[in-house]
Amino acid sequence: MLTGLRIAAVPVVVGLLLFPGRMASFLAGVCFLLAGATDFLDGFLARRYRSVSRVGKFLDPLADKLLVSAALIMLIPLGRVPAWMAFLIVGRELAVTGLRALAAAEGIILAPDRWGKTKTLLQMAALTGLILHYPYGNFNFHQWGMVLLWLALIITLASGAWYFQAFFGQQPAGPDLDKNAS
Repeated sequence: MLTGLRIAAVPVVVGLLLFPGRMASFLAGVCFLLAGATDFLDGFLARRYRSVSRVGKFLDPLADKLLVSAALIMLIPLGRVPAWMAFLIVGRELAVTGLRALAAAEGIILAPDRWGKTKTLLQMAALTGLILHYPYGNFNFHQWGMVLLWLALIITLASGAWYFQAFFGQQPAGPDLDKNAS
């Protein structure tokens, strides 16, 4: 249900970002932040109650990618995110998703590791700041959003490279790569 709420938040955030201005950005930022928080709450509840399903394993990362990609793309014409950064982040997400599908077809599980979780947290925090954009009090959300987006970009690309190295055997399998899983 929480994953469904995150997916449902995507058109709301997109719609609000069609209207430039402080109020629309604030509402989009709050909606994005709440949607992002459902990802962490969803994971916590799934682990706590050992309630993991095939549908959840598929929809949860898809919801994250939809939310992050939509926000990045919508922020380009507003001048809040450079297009090349959005391209690299979205491209990495698509490439790793494709790699995971290929790995699954070969019976290999490429499970998310702590870097993937850190990447998602940084992306969500950065995009919240960039969506809010305007200074509130003495806090410049855009400036902090860009700092976090740079960190997110570095970790996004590094973790993406790790997935490819792990899959193609360039490094020993870590604890998150189970070649014997069915």
